[in-house]
Amino acid sequence: MRQIVLDTETTGIDPRQGHKVIEIGCVELVNRRLTGNHYHVYINPERVVEQEAIDVHGITNEFLTDKPVFSQVVDEFLEYVRGAQLVIHNAPFDIGFLNHELASLATHKQIKVDQICSVLDTLELARKLHPGQKNNLDALCRRYGIDNSHRELHGALLDSEILADVYLQMTGGQTRLNLSGNDKSGEDDLSIRRLSGERKPLKIIRASADELKHHEERLDIVEKEGGKCLWRTGL
Repeated sequence: MRQIVLDTETTGIDPRQGHKVIEIGCVELVNRRLTGNHYHVYINPERVVEQEAIDVHGITNEFLTDKPVFSQVVDEFLEYVRGAQLVIHNAPFDIGFLNHELASLATHKQIKVDQICSVLDTLELARKLHPGQKNNLDALCRRYGIDNSHRELHGALLDSEILADVYLQMTGGQTRLNLSGNDKSGEDDLSIRRLSGERKPLKIIRASADELKHHEERLDIVEKEGGKCLWRTGL
């Protein structure tokens, strides 16, 4: 399974007002493992970046003047993401901007990112897992014990790397849950441990003939008492 964790930075908040993508950052997961095959590009929007946006991501107009325009990177970007599942926090925002960029190009106006890729919105997933709580990226980092202290400003590649960790933790199982009601932060006290991708395969220990015999005898008793045995239904 190939997944691309994606984030963008933009000149403002609404593409319908002419705002554009200025940074795309992606990290690749294959079978839930980081591959190191990242995609990262800064883009000249050919318009002014609003100061409110600069305050968020720190990407200035001067920095972008010598960067490629979207039409120069679009084919490389589409080739990188095509066929993957995109993992995005608040996916409608990023997908909306990318589709607006594609629609502005005569050669790509029939293409939509969410038609060549499936999309998983981690914000929607987090809201289902933690209803009524803060579910922005910083809050999720605190909840899952992910260090994002190096994140002073937003950045597409950095945020994608952090979101990859959050996503793997959020979907990787739970080892400890505080049900005592003593957590005064108002957030779940979760600690999730990921095994190293370099670990050796787990040893499989199969049941002996004697153990299988006793298991079947136990199933016979369950059925005799009127119970249903899932092992014998093929489920």
